[in-house]
Amino acid sequence: MTVDDVVTIASRALYIIIKLSAPILLISLIIGLIISIFQTVTSIQEQTLTFVPKIIAVFLGLMLLGYWMLSTLRDYMTELWSNFGQYIR
Repeated sequence: MTVDDVVTIASRALYIIIKLSAPILLISLIIGLIISIFQTVTSIQEQTLTFVPKIIAVFLGLMLLGYWMLSTLRDYMTELWSNFGQYIR
């Protein structure tokens, strides 16, 4: 296994991590922004008001995107394990 192989595996893993986490982070960001605007307009500064909608939105996002996330991870791990013989040389 060469340094190029390690760099390729690591960069692909980081790309997949970013690709899988981006939708959930964007959902949380958008909900947080909406709640923040709502709090500014209404002058309500309740700290717990931001957490509950974010948690619900993230759980809904995970429910909707979970299959895609797991299948992407499964495909990557299958690719890694199928090429395992090449990596130990």
